[in-house]
Amino acid sequence: MPPTPQRRRVAITGIGIIAPNGTTVDQFWQTIREGQSAAGPLTRFDATEMPVKIACEVKNFDPCDFMDKKVARRLNLSIVYGTVAAERAVADAGLDISEMDADRIGVVEASSVSNVEATVKAEDALISKGYKSISLFGLINGYVGSGSGEIALKLGAKGHAITLSTGSASGNDVMGYALQMIRHDEVDVMIVGGAEAPIIPPLWGTFCVGKVMSRQTGDPKKAMRPFDASRDGFVCGEGAAFLVFEELTHALARGAKIYAEVLGHGRACESYHPVAPHPEGVGILRAMDRAFKSAGIDATEIDYVNAHGTATDANDVVESLALRAFFGPAAQRLAVSSTKPVTGHLMAAAGALETVVCALAIKRQEIPMTLNHHQPAPGCDLDYVANRSRPYPIRAAMNLSSGFGGKNACLLLGKV
Repeated sequence: MPPTPQRRRVAITGIGIIAPNGTTVDQFWQTIREGQSAAGPLTRFDATEMPVKIACEVKNFDPCDFMDKKVARRLNLSIVYGTVAAERAVADAGLDISEMDADRIGVVEASSVSNVEATVKAEDALISKGYKSISLFGLINGYVGSGSGEIALKLGAKGHAITLSTGSASGNDVMGYALQMIRHDEVDVMIVGGAEAPIIPPLWGTFCVGKVMSRQTGDPKKAMRPFDASRDGFVCGEGAAFLVFEELTHALARGAKIYAEVLGHGRACESYHPVAPHPEGVGILRAMDRAFKSAGIDATEIDYVNAHGTATDANDVVESLALRAFFGPAAQRLAVSSTKPVTGHLMAAAGALETVVCALAIKRQEIPMTLNHHQPAPGCDLDYVANRSRPYPIRAAMNLSSGFGGKNACLLLGKV
């Protein structure tokens, strides 16, 4: 029999960030490891009549610093964030796509509500001035898949471009998609990430009605409290995170820096409830099992888990339960943290942002804290790295994400 071909390995060689807590890799990591929350008073619109008035907003960001004013004006803010972050990831990787085979470079983007901004603008124009006043660009911006097309156009990537939307699991799912594209030898490079700009009145009102955001009225930086007994929901954030996934020998041949290796990905749907997780965490368990089968490593190799950790009643308990069930007695040695109190919850982009956290944790050999964790909630009895990051020789890290509709995703990264 002919020998089994060796599986293509995938490295992370570039990172681009536009986040509330930082717009460079170093600034982003410093705020993560030091627990410098980006939460503050909501300034994007008047929320006087709404019960939630805090957010993690991207500050001091002018799209015209990065693109032509006309282009910036026609794009949804989420697409602006995504395009800039993707460009930065490519630059960080040291890639010059104009000198490469562009057919071997693809783009995959995560987004869930990027089309809402265009829809709201079109409706406002229709009501106030009639249909002829609706911008033609609403046609482009009004569908979720427009971001990946814009990024591919900007960068000149011609392999293919696709947008995946699986709610808050999207950011992890695009990583799995990119991993498989390279493993299957369809491309050598994937520009992969997520972008979201959900801080607009209709969505904000919906989140308020759903009572998923924190209603704390004190210090905004102390509002989001994952796994804590006083938790009452997340702080909403915005921004984008993109990474360059590259076939390992391709990266080594050009002397690229490597943050981490992408080991495996798993996904599962619970088919249980439109918004609530299954109380036994069956979707998380199946996603983890599939990720480890994809990676071909043992669960004992995981040293750090970046949890979904939304500080909602159901998520934190179910996620903790699933980790205990999957890892058994070894769960007690796991370091588990949620970095959302620093960044905010970026919806579909959250998994992408937290993939960056995991990659940097491995590269810099430090486990980031869970900010604002003081009194463990009932059912939350793991090591949540409370309020202080710690140096640690991380071999491999796990990133967990969950979305409405019972969607769950797990990504595994390792040290090269």
